Amino acid sequence: MSQCKPMKQLIVIIFLVQVSIFKLSAQEQQKIAFGPYIQQMSMEDAAVTWSTLEGEVIVTDGNGKNDTIRDYKQHKVYMANLEPNTTYSYDVLNDGTDEGKGTLTTYPEKSVPFNFVAIGDTRSRNNVHKKIIEQVQKVNPRFIVNSGDLVANGLSMKDWESFFEINEDFMRNTPYYPVLGNHEKDSPYYYDFFDLPNNERYYYFTVGDALFVVLDSEGLRTTIPAFTSDEMKDAYWHESGIDYMKTQKKWLEEVLKLNRQAGFIFIFQHLPLYSVKKSRVAESKMVREFWGDIFKRHGVQAFINGHDHHYHHAKDNGVHFITSAGAGAPLYDIDAVQPETVSYKKIEHFMNIEVNEKDAVLHVIDIDGNEFDTIKVKRRKTK
Repeated sequence: MSQCKPMKQLIVIIFLVQVSIFKLSAQEQQKIAFGPYIQQMSMEDAAVTWSTLEGEVIVTDGNGKNDTIRDYKQHKVYMANLEPNTTYSYDVLNDGTDEGKGTLTTYPEKSVPFNFVAIGDTRSRNNVHKKIIEQVQKVNPRFIVNSGDLVANGLSMKDWESFFEINEDFMRNTPYYPVLGNHEKDSPYYYDFFDLPNNERYYYFTVGDALFVVLDSEGLRTTIPAFTSDEMKDAYWHESGIDYMKTQKKWLEEVLKLNRQAGFIFIFQHLPLYSVKKSRVAESKMVREFWGDIFKRHGVQAFINGHDHHYHHAKDNGVHFITSAGAGAPLYDIDAVQPETVSYKKIEHFMNIEVNEKDAVLHVIDIDGNEFDTIKVKRRKTK
């Protein structure tokens, strides 16, 4: 008589996640959480936006560990019929406190000297990000452009809370222009917090006779499915958003033609066209081939990007290609200097850019306030 083999027991462990939603009192909801800060600045118009805490979600895992995720409500006020190159005070609360107060200065209608700041990859090291912003405030820029990866994870509200805590005093008086990076993850939070021109993904604005164009190098990319082979990943990544990128390229051609009388043109995007990080050289070449000679043909003076966490200056066909990504993310080694490379340094930094009557001077400044590189570009010859 044969014995029956014992059946193996299948043990299934189910982790229950409990979600609790708490509504705040009216008094708690009125308190400003982020801001106020300035968006949509122009010669005659501006927007002031701020966030209030709407509620909290408590997420409890199977081990009883709690995590609090806050929900915020956005508020925006648009101001019209302002005078060019004029400073205004505002108060979104008008309650006798300084909590809702700030100042804004409209852009000039004529070509007058001004300065702005370019930074990149503020991301994860909040202590570095904070020190960089402290140095930025000393040069009192007209506005700031962040070339992407503002936070470590665009889907994490806690990362955005840290970002706004660091920039609170600065942003209430200075317009802030962001660029979509890969770490933004195309998050709805990005579009909630920032009120940007055009379609918000890529856009442009002008100050005096200087043109500023922000591009989206990430595109409408989706998460690569797990079943995709390693051989197919590059093709999937490229082809998933190629139509979107072609539409953006056509838009850029039209913008550059329309603004052909601009004295200065600055282009911003997250991905570099020239990388000195060996593992990213091939990717940067693909990006460069996609854009082709568009920057040269239209007389762009400076192309500023992030993504590679260091400083790198390359020059090709009269265009300065500058990687400025040392404002918070861990720094990268430089291991693939290119023929177009002019200078480079593994260092935390930002750029203070002075736009003058005949030229623009790009001052590259380290975290301690010391200038370690300087780039000069001449005003474009326009018809």
